[in-house]
Amino acid sequence: MKYNIRGENIEVTQAIREYVEKKIGKLERYFESTEGVTVHVNLKVYNDKQAKIEVTIPMPQIVLRAEERHDDMYAAIDLVVDKLERQIRKHKTKVNRKMREKEANGVTLTATAPVATEEHEEEEFEVVRTKRFSLKPMDSEEAILQMNMLGHNFYVFINAETNRTNVVYKRKDGKYGLIEAN
Repeated sequence: MKYNIRGENIEVTQAIREYVEKKIGKLERYFESTEGVTVHVNLKVYNDKQAKIEVTIPMPQIVLRAEERHDDMYAAIDLVVDKLERQIRKHKTKVNRKMREKEANGVTLTATAPVATEEHEEEEFEVVRTKRFSLKPMDSEEAILQMNMLGHNFYVFINAETNRTNVVYKRKDGKYGLIEAN
């Protein structure tokens, strides 16, 4: 894997660079090939001296992404690697389950997604509630007001200007984000 390590309000020292590459490099064992894969790492330090690390690993069939905040940069790196490892295991379990189902139905299939090499317990996903509602055309400010009135962390709406489905959400830092569908 190639590494693109950037720092905001922090100098990326050789020690930090080596630690990041060593820790994230351990994830390579889960994949058959990481040829041509670039790991994007963004390190930040805020005024309250808290460190934040964001890691994005775009691969052919999956994009791994995790972020973590901590008072200690090295602890944040450890935590983000743990998150990425859980994502890989979850994805691997899902791929293996689909392969077993297809083989049980008489269809033999080769994996097209990166497949991990270790076995872990399966995690089941169960939808426990379904809601149906009509989407109303509005602007993002009105959607944020609606979201806050409902006490939710996100709100789905039709953007009145573009006539496309959008989502507003509350970020961990208390600000708001907007997701626009293409």
